[in-house]
Amino acid sequence: MLHRSDAHRPLRPLRRRAALLGGALLAATWALPQTAAAAGGPASDGRLSAVIRYTEYGIPHILAEDYAHLGFGTGWAQAADQVCVLADGFVTVAGERSRRFGPAAAPDGSLSSATTNLSSDLYFKGVRESGTVEKLLATPAPAGPSGKLKELMRGWAAGYNAWLAQNEVTDPACKGAPWVRPVTAADVAARGFAVSVLGGQGRGIDGITGAQPPGTAAPADPRAEPDPAAAAEAAREFFDTGRYATGSNAVAFAGSTTASGSGLLLGNPHYPWQGGRRFWQSQQTIPGELNVSGGSLLGTTVVNIGFNEKVAWSHTVATGTPVNLHQLTLDPADPTAYLVDGTPEKMTRRTVTVPVTDGAPVTRTQWWTRYGPVVSHLGAGLPLPWTTGTAYALNDPNAANLRGSDTALAMGRARSVAGIQDALERTQGLPWVNTVAADSAGGTLFTQSQVLPRITDDLAARCSTPLGRATYPASGLAVLDGSRADCAIGTDPDAVQPGVFGPGKAPTLRDAPYAENSNDSAWLAHADRPLTGYERVWGTIGTPRSLRTRGALEDVAAMAAGGRLRVADLQAQQFANRVPAGDLVAADAARACAALPGGTATAGDGSAVDVSAACGVLADWDRTAEPGSRGALLFDRFWRRLTATTAAKDLWLVPFSASDPVRTPRTLNQAAPGIGRALADAVAELRAAGIALDAPLGEHQFVVRGGRRLPVGGGTESLGVWNKIEATWNAAAGGYPEVTHGSSHLQAVGWDGGRCPVARTLLTYSQSSNPNSPYHADQTRLLSQERWVTSRFCERDILDSPRLKVVWPRERR
Repeated sequence: MLHRSDAHRPLRPLRRRAALLGGALLAATWALPQTAAAAGGPASDGRLSAVIRYTEYGIPHILAEDYAHLGFGTGWAQAADQVCVLADGFVTVAGERSRRFGPAAAPDGSLSSATTNLSSDLYFKGVRESGTVEKLLATPAPAGPSGKLKELMRGWAAGYNAWLAQNEVTDPACKGAPWVRPVTAADVAARGFAVSVLGGQGRGIDGITGAQPPGTAAPADPRAEPDPAAAAEAAREFFDTGRYATGSNAVAFAGSTTASGSGLLLGNPHYPWQGGRRFWQSQQTIPGELNVSGGSLLGTTVVNIGFNEKVAWSHTVATGTPVNLHQLTLDPADPTAYLVDGTPEKMTRRTVTVPVTDGAPVTRTQWWTRYGPVVSHLGAGLPLPWTTGTAYALNDPNAANLRGSDTALAMGRARSVAGIQDALERTQGLPWVNTVAADSAGGTLFTQSQVLPRITDDLAARCSTPLGRATYPASGLAVLDGSRADCAIGTDPDAVQPGVFGPGKAPTLRDAPYAENSNDSAWLAHADRPLTGYERVWGTIGTPRSLRTRGALEDVAAMAAGGRLRVADLQAQQFANRVPAGDLVAADAARACAALPGGTATAGDGSAVDVSAACGVLADWDRTAEPGSRGALLFDRFWRRLTATTAAKDLWLVPFSASDPVRTPRTLNQAAPGIGRALADAVAELRAAGIALDAPLGEHQFVVRGGRRLPVGGGTESLGVWNKIEATWNAAAGGYPEVTHGSSHLQAVGWDGGRCPVARTLLTYSQSSNPNSPYHADQTRLLSQERWVTSRFCERDILDSPRLKVVWPRERR
């Protein structure tokens, strides 16, 4: 991690230098440029540098005199921990995956949903060759990125490049690889663009790159149209946030519920554990300008979720549908021209050539319209055929949004939840998340301030095609008549870019006793203060909540009612590992099991299975997903099968009621035919794998780091566990031998009247993806033990760290 010339410097002079450079934090009479010069700091020749103080678990505290230098330190420190993952992402946004890794291989999904490298390259190379990112960079703020953000990106690229030039790559994932190369600020911006369109164009890449006019690929039936009913269900599944590999829980508690009278914030984002959508921890400080600590998505220049002296915030993936479709009426004489009010308009041809390893370059054409790219499908279940009469164009307003990091930067400088809300309203950069925040004065905030196409219910009613009349109510996906100019999307007066809602329309809840979200819509951010009146594109109102939402609302409402909350209570909630599905179902399932004639049930393959031993295991289970919980694994395997084969209407005796949304539906229908089959299949599966029905969960849900098994508590989405852990079943490897996604950058933050926030954090998969790093598994071991890191935010705490290690990276020219 340290450059050879820096690693062995005496600590005392380095500590003095760090203290001098941080003098503005310790003594307001010192000015940073003067102290930097006194310490032999950044030279006047324009070379960038920063001071990085590493504390326990390899967490860097980056100190710099301005945004370019801060970006430099951030790029350097991210490269030190994650160079291979970062380099892989830069290959993606350069459109070079097919050249480096082969066209048929699949990307890791971190920067798009493209299923092959070739599809990914065709899209991203098209973005690059069209100058999309450069045009956004040239757009004046506030619609475009601020000067501060541009400086951060310039500095980040310089810091990343400096680390590459001055250090040897030891990570076996890319050691000696030719694709690990220097980058530019435009590359950093291109990565930010990819993050912005993750929920829109990024999910439609296969459909964008595969859309071809009739006659150029396969014969098209001019009468072929998507079935509205099937399309509605496909769209509902496609935009269902519960199916994403990213999600989250977050709750803010008001001062009226806490021991100190200050707010509390528990953030629990659910993100992939491998690849380029990991979080990375740091503290970023420009004395007198910015001082923020938290998690950054890899390759971004800012803290995305975190806290400062006065306010803390987290994000959850929102239910707003970030795109819409325009159904095009084509010119009968030309399938690459479409009619608007009867006048033909030619599509724009974007021809892209992708180099391919061990093969000839591949050239394909993409087709773009005034609304966006023509798309042939959204996911496998929603075909959008391009016929001689009709095509579909995808509108993604986040393809014109490079402001996400400006929003994060403004939030890092906020001093209250009012400041957080102001930052969101000024910058309008969040593409696909909600925000939950608390402050030291006791305030709380929930807001769904995301960039969405301005689809009002009135516009959808007036301009939906038959397909849209099915998909919009089901999923929020509007399909508008692209042949009518009066169906164009309007713009709110408080919006910073055309075609989107202004912040005044975002569902928002201020200063409630608690504000909570677990990836359902804004409706029940507080169970007793429902939010209503928003357009369908934002999400649903009065519909069933997920078990994770229901369990979360039960938990946080009880916590708020009990009062006198402290940060320790947030920590306890994170690892309580209560299984709401178990509370609802386990006792009834045990009774249904005991009622089976002869204790035998028929498995899916028709065999008879003795399940009698499972009845007592389910009855005695403690209803948690703790590592030591006996019965949790059996219930998990049973419940997955039951919910996959039994419709909700057949599962519950008490149906959902919008007047009692947290407690309904409930009461398992013990006569449901799927119960016996699910029990038989689960019991047979565990026995075949040699796993006892009452085996402790942690013996079979674990990760292996450094050759050691580390038990992991928590549970899957369908169980409703707050501490969400998703893993792929592999009986031969012992059960669930690796976590794919789930709890990631955890933070429990509050204030006790002192100068420093009270914060506990945990990066579940640790700072570095390099197995040779001491920070590859250290925090994962803490996760296994359900322990936390005490955050060092104030300067005195940083300098008092027993593991303090100071690095002063500089550009060399």
